[in-house]
Amino acid sequence: MLSVSRRQVIRGLAAGVVCMAGGARAALVPTPDEGPGPFYPETIPLDHDADLVQVAGRAGMAQGEIVNLFGRVLTLSGEPVPGALVEIWQCDYRGRYKHAAEWRGAADPNFQGYGTTKSTGSGSYRFRTIKPVRYTGRTPHIHAMISGPGIKRFTTQIYLKGHPQNAEDYLFKGLGDQAKQDAASVLFRPRSGDGAADGRFDFVIG
Repeated sequence: MLSVSRRQVIRGLAAGVVCMAGGARAALVPTPDEGPGPFYPETIPLDHDADLVQVAGRAGMAQGEIVNLFGRVLTLSGEPVPGALVEIWQCDYRGRYKHAAEWRGAADPNFQGYGTTKSTGSGSYRFRTIKPVRYTGRTPHIHAMISGPGIKRFTTQIYLKGHPQNAEDYLFKGLGDQAKQDAASVLFRPRSGDGAADGRFDFVIG
């Protein structure tokens, strides 16, 4: 009869845990790479911090539903990417961008429209902005770009998970299967306190 020692059992369980952890990391879906679109800033504004709802020198606050967008920048194997430059830009609550090519009228002067931050040692980033809204021909989305030393620059769009307009949006449909669409989507959940909703979105880069 084969005798299995307690130490062998422990080693086997530990190996199983390592395999499961490795499998979980290998299962990460890369964030889809999409073009920057026509509204990336022509010049970076003086105020381009991670708080897009308050513009330096202005007393007012951006109109729209305030949200916190946060997460991590990760490699395909799940390792954090520190020091990555994370940029986001989006339209205001009426669907207007701060850009010379904007033809729908002036954008909300109290909405920054563009912001940047750098990922921390753990790969974390955080923005305060407004929940994206739809505009003619497009489902709600936030544009984002990741760059930095040793990082292959890429741009993407962050969509609202489960938004009914997604099914009609040509770029969202072009992402492909459900896994890729989920990798490009965020769900904002209301929280107690200040009333702002939280949405976690991890950038998985190759």
